Amino acid sequence: MDYFIVFLTTVAGLYFHGWLYLRIRRWMDRDLALSLAGEDGAKRAYMLQRLEQARAKGVKRKQLTAWLQRQAAEYHG
Repeated sequence: MDYFIVFLTTVAGLYFHGWLYLRIRRWMDRDLALSLAGEDGAKRAYMLQRLEQARAKGVKRKQLTAWLQRQAAEYHG
């Protein structure tokens, strides 16, 4: 029974850390997109849409900053 409890808490802890890591990554990506938009509400919505598009296209994290910067430069509000 002791091994089961240790196993269960270890799996739960690993799952929680993985979930937390992914949430923080998404938060950082969202913060990046919003920082590139500035205070313009329409551009903020546009950049959040572009972030979703980047996720759908499978843009790698190393390329995400440059990709979002290009999208921000192409914005015509």
